[in-house]
Amino acid sequence: MSNTLPTPKILLVDDDPDIIELLEYNLTKEGFDTASATDGLQALEVAKKFKPDLILLDVMMPKMDGIETARQLRLLSEFKDTYILFLTARAEEYTEVAAFDVGADDYVVKPIKPRALLSRLKALLRRDSQQSEAEDKLEIGSLFINRVNYTVLNDGKSLVMPKKEFELLSFLAHHPNKVFSRDELLEKVWGSDVYVVERTVDVHIRKLREKIPEYYIKTLKGVGYMFSVDS
Repeated sequence: MSNTLPTPKILLVDDDPDIIELLEYNLTKEGFDTASATDGLQALEVAKKFKPDLILLDVMMPKMDGIETARQLRLLSEFKDTYILFLTARAEEYTEVAAFDVGADDYVVKPIKPRALLSRLKALLRRDSQQSEAEDKLEIGSLFINRVNYTVLNDGKSLVMPKKEFELLSFLAHHPNKVFSRDELLEKVWGSDVYVVERTVDVHIRKLREKIPEYYIKTLKGVGYMFSVDS
């Protein structure tokens, strides 16, 4: 019996056939299994059948744009933890913030640089296999954080969290009463090879405070954020 790891599956969503062709060529050459869709509605249907490990998603598309597509995907339990990387010509900050607000893991601005894009894809997919076995389960106050299956309980009630929200909470909770700047959190949670704006951290902190008691995450003005165990 073969013990090789399954081939990573990537769903490509873009209304430009030339971009789909370019991506398929480069990803297939690197050993990835690909499927494609040309609009958001089709992407939802293909994703349900293909069950990708990662979704490359354009913003501007017919029928349903990428932001709404990502929002719809995150509402489905089977895609709560699927990596979503936006690949778009939209370079303005408000679009990037909107993308992370609906659960994006990365945001890349076109034109496509195949080698750099492949590096970012591999970095995202590598995180699952590099997750530390140590301190996989943490109980702190009313929270129970399980890094094995990416679940969070608050007073025994299960909370729904996209992967980046979970990773941010897990990182802060594993370093209680220590202040981290936005830059430090971006590097520790998103990685140095992923470019995102500092505002992304604020968006994810806001989302966390909507789900867990606010007193857990404190803001030190002009410094950063801290997970407090002194409620």
